[in-house]
Amino acid sequence: MSAPAIVIDPGGTVSGDSFLDGLLTLAEEARLRGDYRTGVAHARLAVDRADALGEPAGRARARRSLANQLLRLGGHEDAIGACRDAIAIMEGLGDEEGICWELTVQALAFTELGLFEEALEGLSRSRDIALRRVDRGLLYWVHNRTGVVHSSMGDHLQANTHLLNALSLAGDLDVEARFCILNNLGDNAIGLVPALRAAGRLADADAALAVALDHCAQALDLARAAAHPFRTSISLDNYGMVLGLAGTFPAAFAALEESLSLALSHGYLSLQSSALQHRARVHLLSGDAERAIDGLLVALERALDAGEVPTAMAAHQELCGAYEQVGDFRAALSHHRSFHALERESCNGVAAARARVMTHHFELDNARLEADNARLEAELHRIRSRELEADKQALQIQVQEDALTGLANRRGVDVRLPGLLSRPLCVAVADVDLFKGVNDQFGHPVGDEVLRQIAVLLREGLRGDDFVARLGGEEFLVALADTTPEQAFRACQQLRARIAAHPWDRVAPGLRVTVSFGLSAHRGGTAHTDLLERADAALYAAKRNGRNRVEVG
Repeated sequence: MSAPAIVIDPGGTVSGDSFLDGLLTLAEEARLRGDYRTGVAHARLAVDRADALGEPAGRARARRSLANQLLRLGGHEDAIGACRDAIAIMEGLGDEEGICWELTVQALAFTELGLFEEALEGLSRSRDIALRRVDRGLLYWVHNRTGVVHSSMGDHLQANTHLLNALSLAGDLDVEARFCILNNLGDNAIGLVPALRAAGRLADADAALAVALDHCAQALDLARAAAHPFRTSISLDNYGMVLGLAGTFPAAFAALEESLSLALSHGYLSLQSSALQHRARVHLLSGDAERAIDGLLVALERALDAGEVPTAMAAHQELCGAYEQVGDFRAALSHHRSFHALERESCNGVAAARARVMTHHFELDNARLEADNARLEAELHRIRSRELEADKQALQIQVQEDALTGLANRRGVDVRLPGLLSRPLCVAVADVDLFKGVNDQFGHPVGDEVLRQIAVLLREGLRGDDFVARLGGEEFLVALADTTPEQAFRACQQLRARIAAHPWDRVAPGLRVTVSFGLSAHRGGTAHTDLLERADAALYAAKRNGRNRVEVG
């Protein structure tokens, strides 16, 4: 199996910080050659550097790199934490593609801990993102990871369906993606073929076995061509087991021995256990139960020492069958009991892992909340240290702005309008016709949206020196500077017609909205309040005369 790579931009820039870029590049190079311990070291340094810089995209990518490395070294809970932190950062950036990638990585970590429900829940979210974005690459990884989860759950038929879907999407992807799906199909076949045979579907089993042999051979060729020891070891392990299912025992043992040798020399603990167990299973398939027992006992001891409970359970189960074959029923019963004891322990372990993950999530949330509080306190201190006049201006802008529409409010009108009285000025008061009926029939949320869209229509229909404000309720003011009454009348007619022709049924089916205007022109020496009063009187005339019209006062 493989994880999505961190993407380094062609120019080598991730965050604008050359040291961080270098660390991420070194971590990725280590990952690509299978040196995950070095990769983790570089990725942890990258996380520290990105956090010190405080640059969100760099912080997210550093954590993605760390999670990819930790997965290969058994640090599944730490990988989940890194993924979750990265997802939170990406949500703040609106990076849906990054979120989708990270969810597929997190699903692998959940799967390794036996938290299948959490894995599938995250993959469901990532699938929605991939479909919404119509992104074949993302959808490939979603199907690939979903297949891995179902295979780990023992549902090999369902896994095969998802993995074949992923294979159909892999044609244009890179070598790593093609290796990953071919290897996963081979891995799933190790459970699929025996399941089909047990169900009496021998022809289907033979067909699945032939396809699996081809998939394993292709995966091994890609791994060798990349000179990647981890991929070579895992593909040899799967290939050896599939060859054993096909009855090609010498080739099977050769592949498994090479896989074990690579795993031992590079410290791939999980692959060591797998190769030992598969070698014993092939002995069992070949009819050599005694050698199978010896190998399974070694694999069992290795799995127990490493705390690999699922591998140990499988070894107990196979030892039970092997001892039955040689007639040692006492030993078979002992391993049967040990299997069930480990099964109970595994259930408890899954529950404990779930609790630890939840606790870790709470700790991350609290840490993030504390960091946000510290940031807010620092920002508050910065604001307080500004010049008093700058603070006053910022406060004035806030109190002069209408929260719903973003327009100036009545206080803003009182501040701005007197300054325009030295120029030719016309003012219109606009009121939404029968607005109470809109609220009563369609609800207040629709009413609020009507006011927001009218604000946009009025603002877009004006020139640079003009301004529009919300006086309150459903009433707006339009100030037209350097404009004759005739020009102002035409402008208001255009605004009125624009609002009436707006596709309101997109807001709510059956919705129709019109606006009435009362217009007045500034006369030298009058206060802005007198101008507003005359415009208001003209508005009442427009209402009396049938609405959806412009009246001049």
